[in-house]
Amino acid sequence: MPSMSNAALVLVDDGRGAFGPLTDLASAAELRTGAWTTREWLTHRFGPPAALVVPHALAAVTREATGIDATLPTTGDVLLVNVRLADRRAEAALASLARGDALVAGDTVLAARLDAADARIPLVASQLPKGVRATPSTHHALERPWHVLDGLAASIAADIAALATTPGYCTLPDAPANPLVGRMGSHPVVVHETASIAPYVVFDASAGPIHVGPKATIRPFSVLSGPCSIGAGSTVADRSLIKANTTCGPQCRLGGEIGGTSIAGYSNKTHDGHLGDSILGSWVNLGAGTDNSNLLNTYGEVPIRLDPEGPRERTGRIFFGAVIGDHVKCAIGTRLMTGTVLGTGAMIASSAPPPSTTARFAWRTDDGERRYALPKFLEVMRTVMKRRTLEPGAAYVARVSKVWDEGVRSQE
Repeated sequence: MPSMSNAALVLVDDGRGAFGPLTDLASAAELRTGAWTTREWLTHRFGPPAALVVPHALAAVTREATGIDATLPTTGDVLLVNVRLADRRAEAALASLARGDALVAGDTVLAARLDAADARIPLVASQLPKGVRATPSTHHALERPWHVLDGLAASIAADIAALATTPGYCTLPDAPANPLVGRMGSHPVVVHETASIAPYVVFDASAGPIHVGPKATIRPFSVLSGPCSIGAGSTVADRSLIKANTTCGPQCRLGGEIGGTSIAGYSNKTHDGHLGDSILGSWVNLGAGTDNSNLLNTYGEVPIRLDPEGPRERTGRIFFGAVIGDHVKCAIGTRLMTGTVLGTGAMIASSAPPPSTTARFAWRTDDGERRYALPKFLEVMRTVMKRRTLEPGAAYVARVSKVWDEGVRSQE
């Protein structure tokens, strides 16, 4: 682990990125930017944060989920790190910061090591204390969801390299002990000792490493292509194709064809169907035969609108699929067009594809679109979470209710 010479780590979500529904119920620190979320990466490499500062609207739900307070240390050195800095290659630069040093990208402070008395929020270069040495960085802060995908392959690989040295993990040899498990390529295949690998699984590590987390299950006749990461307790269903640049968090159910996709955790895409170049939140369920397009027929740049009333933006990407918020449900046979955004809590059960940007808590069928009633939504949410032996805390329920209420007012 890199040394920070006893500086206290403080993670800061400055709220200056626009990630659509992905940050309705969690801060940008929880975006799955590699095998780990950004918060998990920084914690693993630099130790537990002394504080996690997020926008006020997310303060209570963040404290409830992480147990980390937002109060900054009052003495000693503080290393402030902007959680929109997700590039694992910045690790050495963070570790080498001395007191009074800062890394900046434009007016955004990526990180700064300061005396606790000088530590300030937000992280804006023009507001750094006098005398701080601000160094322009080659690294950049995430600003939009698609930026997660831009650096996903490299970050997955870096995280797997760190996981390989973690107790409980082993590296699958070129000739696995089980002759019914296939192994291709020279990159590492890092598997936790509690994971279950069925016969006739193929690990294709030709283009990058592969990670299988604790108590994860890989069912027969599945193919995993690196770089990819399967989170703790997740299951890859029989005959699945998990393509390169795919990562999922804990307790996911994956199946069919998935590639170039980041899934936060506790989400299901178990059945046949295609999911590509997309970013999913938590507690998403995609019904059997759900397919998404990740390439326009014109082979042109994919535009996107993160909010129904927001501007249409350029992604700079030819391949881009969907942004799907927490608790979205799609019925069987759902078709998602290129660049679709599904708002938090939306329920899609229409034979026609939903609009390219679907409002939060939309209840969409062939009869039209109405609002998902909040009491019914909360009832279903609790039922779904109970299936993973979890239940929502009071702050989480309050935040869901607030997002629902804000959505109602935005449509009035």
